[in-house]
Amino acid sequence: MTARAEGALIGLALGDALGMPTQMLTRQRVRELYGRLDRFHRGPEENPISPGQTAGTVTDDTEQAVILARLLIEGDGVVDLHAFATALSDWHHEMEAKGSLDLLGPSTLRAIQAFRDGVPAEETGRWGDTNGAAMRVAPLGIAHRLFPLAAFVDRLEAVNLLTHNTHIANAGAAAIGAAVSAGIEGADVHDALRIAVEAAEEGARRGHSTPGPSVARRIRWAVSIASGPDPLDEIDALVGTSVATQEAVPAALAIVAAYPHDPWGGVLAAASLGGDSDTVAAMAGAVLGAIHGVDAFPPDEVAYLETANPTLDLRGLAARLLELRR
Repeated sequence: MTARAEGALIGLALGDALGMPTQMLTRQRVRELYGRLDRFHRGPEENPISPGQTAGTVTDDTEQAVILARLLIEGDGVVDLHAFATALSDWHHEMEAKGSLDLLGPSTLRAIQAFRDGVPAEETGRWGDTNGAAMRVAPLGIAHRLFPLAAFVDRLEAVNLLTHNTHIANAGAAAIGAAVSAGIEGADVHDALRIAVEAAEEGARRGHSTPGPSVARRIRWAVSIASGPDPLDEIDALVGTSVATQEAVPAALAIVAAYPHDPWGGVLAAASLGGDSDTVAAMAGAVLGAIHGVDAFPPDEVAYLETANPTLDLRGLAARLLELRR
């Protein structure tokens, strides 16, 4: 289990760092800049979020997952929403002070602003339907066992109240969190994807209603088209890679289906999609890493990641999250 727990967090960070320079670009522009993406790159100057960012460094996807992991550990498996809001707010202020353009996403930022204005943390996520809850959910998947499924999704919903308290966001977070948790227990890709759909259905029963398609049904459909000769074309043209949960989560799981035995190839492919590619690649990397373990990624690339981000301590966090699960 240790290797799979490490794989989930390191896979998340690998995908995030690979997608850092390609985020918000089109897939065509990614091809023009990099050809076939095969390694970490510095953020190009034209990138509206990460211009000049050092190759191999992560974005808010990993940073928020680390914040959540630390709070889970401090709370013995339970996240205090006020502490979570404060930690996210402090992180945002720190990034602003550095002049970083890599800040909180729209749903999270709106919720944190409401929290600053005195709205109770249990009410601030009323409109959050983007992919922020799903992108940072991997630590919950490591810390908590999957079954009974309703209880597992309850734990995720309790965290999502702060920023993403909608049925769409709960469905997306449940899908990724359940796939990670299943991987930790030893599930293969087929079983992890099946459980992701079941969890998305369960998650959709929670939170406020908001317009949008079924995340579970879009996952099924996205996975079904990922077996074609060029799954990236299908994902880019049909599934989409925006910040919308109903695009990003199915896209990430379609990548998992298309690269069931090649985690490194999967995160490279996800990062090459453009759009919200750092998040899509982070989610795909977390699931593939949980299923295959950290040793399935190239050791040199993992070492590069850890050197570029020396303060993350992903292996230490994984070990402590696994203690909560046990």
